Amino acid sequence: MLVLSGGTGTPKLLLGLKELLLPEELSVVVNTAEDLWVSGNYISPDLDSVIYTLADMIDEKRWWGIKGDRTWTHDFLIALGCQERLQIGDKDRAVHIFRSELLRRGATLSQATQALAKSLGVEQKVVPMSDDAVSTMISTPAGQMHFQDFWVDLKGKPEVRGIAFSGMDQAEPSPAFLDLLDREDTVLIGPSNPVTSIGPILALPGVRERLAEKRVIAMSPLLGDKPASGPAAKFMSALGAPAGDEGVRTLLGKVDLFVVDKKSSYRGECRRMSTRMKTRAESRKVAEELLAMMEEIFHQD
Repeated sequence: MLVLSGGTGTPKLLLGLKELLLPEELSVVVNTAEDLWVSGNYISPDLDSVIYTLADMIDEKRWWGIKGDRTWTHDFLIALGCQERLQIGDKDRAVHIFRSELLRRGATLSQATQALAKSLGVEQKVVPMSDDAVSTMISTPAGQMHFQDFWVDLKGKPEVRGIAFSGMDQAEPSPAFLDLLDREDTVLIGPSNPVTSIGPILALPGVRERLAEKRVIAMSPLLGDKPASGPAAKFMSALGAPAGDEGVRTLLGKVDLFVVDKKSSYRGECRRMSTRMKTRAESRKVAEELLAMMEEIFHQD
């Protein structure tokens, strides 16, 4: 099974799936449109969250960074007068240095990701959506800004007037992504922001066309009718989509099985279940129910 992932909601589901599926049965393609350089190092927030989750290293309170990490380097940089855009842990920074050194030597992001996953003992296949630079840009009354400026620096407070994926016109899906699209019959769109996490993956040339030939399952990132976290509702409204599961379903396109939270007001064709994943036990339960649902529906085909 191929999973399309962002950096928060879907890793919670992956935490359960990795306990139920063999490593060779689970592959993940990850959004890279929120990547950026900080203090000379390349940070891929969503890729890191997925890899840390599969390596059992993720900070399960924040769903980014490494559990138990210190911020001594970051704190000392601030004391020296440097202004880092993100509070980066020391072990997390070591990962960024590892990746950046490979990129400077000419490795692609796919190659650097493969090397990192191997070094951390991750057996599942994790690949970036593209080796080309794509950036999610948010249009606000103060002008257009990178997603990280909007979400981290400004706490997601500005009005959102539009969203664009800078560099998408020059981007291609990574070779590993294309290979997975050729090999996998089942694609799960994880419960991540449909605009800024899943949207860039689907916007890559040829991806939607290839998904039309697959069995596509999508789990909404909304609990009831509200995002579990993040600015999904604000982004959907900016694109003219209803800020609810109807909007999620519209933005995702072709979906064969749409899974929503049991408290959702969505009236279209779907399956309902509790999609709350606040704990490791809940992540496993949601994963179990989802796999059973998929088996029930697609076994009949």
